[in-house]
Amino acid sequence: MRQAKRSLSSRVLQFIEEKGNKLPHPVTIFLIFTFIVIISSHLLYLNGTSVQFEGVNNDTGQIETLTVSAISLLVPEGLAYMFSNVVTNFTSFVALGPVLVAMLGVGVAEKTGYISAVMTNTVTKAPKRLVTPIVVLMGVLSNVAASVGYVVLVPLGAIIFLGFKRHPLAGLSAAFTGVAGGYSANLFLGTNDPLLSGISTEAAQILNTDYLVNPTDNWFFMFASTFLVVILGTIITDKVIEPRLGSYEANDATNDLHELTKREKRGLRFANLSIVLTIVAIALLVLPENGVLRGEGGSIMTSPFMSSIIFFMMLVFLIPGIVYGIVTRKVKNDKDIANLMASSLETMAGFIVLIFFAAQFVALFNYTNLGTIIAVKGAEFLQAIHLDGAPLLVGLIMVTALINLFIAADSAKWAIMAPVFVPMFMQMGIAPEVTQIAYRVGDSTTNIISPLMPFFPLVVAFAQKYGKENGVGTVVSLMLSHSIILLISWTVFFALWYLFGIPVGPGTSLTY
Repeated sequence: MRQAKRSLSSRVLQFIEEKGNKLPHPVTIFLIFTFIVIISSHLLYLNGTSVQFEGVNNDTGQIETLTVSAISLLVPEGLAYMFSNVVTNFTSFVALGPVLVAMLGVGVAEKTGYISAVMTNTVTKAPKRLVTPIVVLMGVLSNVAASVGYVVLVPLGAIIFLGFKRHPLAGLSAAFTGVAGGYSANLFLGTNDPLLSGISTEAAQILNTDYLVNPTDNWFFMFASTFLVVILGTIITDKVIEPRLGSYEANDATNDLHELTKREKRGLRFANLSIVLTIVAIALLVLPENGVLRGEGGSIMTSPFMSSIIFFMMLVFLIPGIVYGIVTRKVKNDKDIANLMASSLETMAGFIVLIFFAAQFVALFNYTNLGTIIAVKGAEFLQAIHLDGAPLLVGLIMVTALINLFIAADSAKWAIMAPVFVPMFMQMGIAPEVTQIAYRVGDSTTNIISPLMPFFPLVVAFAQKYGKENGVGTVVSLMLSHSIILLISWTVFFALWYLFGIPVGPGTSLTY
């Protein structure tokens, strides 16, 4: 019976993998959606489609009854806009600059080996009873540095467990849960925060051109979610996954855990010291009442400091990365530093290409007023069926979790979904920051069971190191408990957070 169930799950997973692999590249998807926007805008224009809603008049700043009509991209003015604004649409896309600036620092810290050294040093020094929570926690924290957790921590989790004479696949599942399942949780800001907040800002400005979603606007919820993910990941690994796996006999394919050399340990100490000094220097510019980076009236939330948060994030990674590189002799001169920064941006080439096409789609979607029309019509429908608040947000979580099985790129999904859901939920009185949180919860929880997730094949390869028979079905069956329990628990946690009216980030509101 157990074998029959496994065979059925394998067939289902194979079906998902085959159909998902037939989906076009995200760039092609954006081109298709852009074409749909062009045709739809003209049809709605010919039909005279318009909507009325209560919104902010950009000229007076007052809330008034506004009327918005569909604008065609196939009339002379629309064609002129399409062709003349291609470059501007790309360069002014809110998500582009912050991510590239942050990666200048994160990339150097990754390529000098500093991030890897921090992970290795932290996990290997963990007491035996704290091994699982620390592996999960390090996985969660690793997403500040984009994909480094998949490459470094997932195999490291297996090796750590093996070193403690525990099943390596249990360690792999714990690390994978933290890295991918906890992708929307963290104690700190990551490169994903400016990216998603930039897309959310573009979407919110469909209704309110002055609205700004900051990278810090989900931080409170992310911070608290870190502990939820660590607790759940630990319990599931220790009480469900490992007992089912049973014992493991090491073979020649396994490797011993890499110990940091004396030079690497020395570099780690100096690099960590440089972080402390950097944070102290920034604090001296912000914490005093007359701090130069405070805003009007001594405000911190609306201040030059908040506007500089991406630059400071870059420094917090760049400086220790350089220090570590110098001490370990991976950085010998200024040319090495410049080359490391350049190579970190080379890894963003695919992202830049994707953003070019995403920016065109978002700009044309906004110009035609399709976003406003869909938002108002969608809000009217949701009001008619009396669905709002927490049930509405839970619905978005579930829809996102399902879509994530087929379209794994989080930024690509949000670039498509945000222009529809953000303004629609704004019409229902839900702040864009809250809508973004709901999306992120749904997007994270099914990463670990999606064969189409870019790093999933890599995780399968790591699993095969501990058994040639291990494949896609093995990893998915290993992670299914994590995914289901995480999705249900995190959704309940989010619903309670919303119902109790707790801000999701500094200076944010749950309502619009």
